[in-house]
Amino acid sequence: MSIHSHSHSHSCASSAAASAKPPFRFDVVGSYLRPEALKKAREQFAAGRLTQAELTQVEDEEIRRLVAKQKELGLKAVTDGEFRRSYWHLDFFWGFDGIEHVMMEQGYLFHGEETRADSARLTGKIRYTGHPFIAHYRFLKETAGEEVIARQTIPAPAQLLAELVRGVNALEVERIYPDREELYRDIAAAYRAAILAFYEEGCRNLQLDDCTWGMLCDPSFWSAMAGVGYDPAGLQALYLRLNNEAIAGLPDDLTVTTHVCRGNYHSTWATSGGYEPVAETLLGGENVSAYYLEYDTDRAGGFEPLARVSDGKRVVLGLISSKTGELEDKNAIIARIREAERYLSSDRLCLSPQCGFASTEEGNILTEDEQWRKLELVKEIAEEVWGE
Repeated sequence: MSIHSHSHSHSCASSAAASAKPPFRFDVVGSYLRPEALKKAREQFAAGRLTQAELTQVEDEEIRRLVAKQKELGLKAVTDGEFRRSYWHLDFFWGFDGIEHVMMEQGYLFHGEETRADSARLTGKIRYTGHPFIAHYRFLKETAGEEVIARQTIPAPAQLLAELVRGVNALEVERIYPDREELYRDIAAAYRAAILAFYEEGCRNLQLDDCTWGMLCDPSFWSAMAGVGYDPAGLQALYLRLNNEAIAGLPDDLTVTTHVCRGNYHSTWATSGGYEPVAETLLGGENVSAYYLEYDTDRAGGFEPLARVSDGKRVVLGLISSKTGELEDKNAIIARIREAERYLSSDRLCLSPQCGFASTEEGNILTEDEQWRKLELVKEIAEEVWGE
């Protein structure tokens, strides 16, 4: 740390304290494009040509490099890029007792593309008795050091429920949890235990990634998932309850946020529709301190729902697209931030890409250079708009 920045940090300690908690004006959602060396190592591991220890060594190396790059860029919260995962959500689910890795007949149908067909299915009651992600977090925390926040991203409890009842998976739910209430209690309890284990490792910033709300905004997608005659209001209430129960009564110095998107797989998307249908439940009722909201295309609708954000919670506007390498027009983005300020005051707004750059290991269709240029643009705009 240079002398200059050190003395500077003292002089504005009081204002720094106010902005020392995430989200930050210049922020990220969390996943990054997998470097070539990592992709190659994972292929070799899958083919049985690398041991787990050798793969872990490559992962460690690439995560160290990624963290250094994020710090150099000036991010106050860094992630491990989800470099040890294949999926943003499934790898986490597979870490619980009572859940197995299965292959479905087909993957999720995205706009113009079908995802790989992996899924998570019940084999018994859901329990937390330890989880591989805890050691992954420990490594990130050590690598990040003290001057930045090591952020942990995990899929939301609602997302786990949505996966467990998807297609034929639902049959196992019927068999193992004839009493659905017990299932909901077990999901919340397993999540709480996992979150507290991250906390014990020093985690103070946890992000719940949650596509369920995006699905609920899109009647056509949801009827395909849930069948005709489903009750969207009932589902909203259930998702809210699951997420809130999982994060109830956590330590005060743990900041929990959520990220809501409409699917992000190899630069394609799954759902569209504005936030209106879920604004009251999600933005008014979920007990997180901030929302990372997809807003990079008109598929996300207008900013009016931001008026429903309750209790001084903050919103990170995902106005920069992680799906394409083309750089946005700075003035157009600033104009959109000004538009959002009509519904939520400027001091409660931040900026980030609308999603990670690689929700699955395939990654979106842009280069690593383009990925970093996008983040430089977010930073530049944030400094211009908020002066920080």
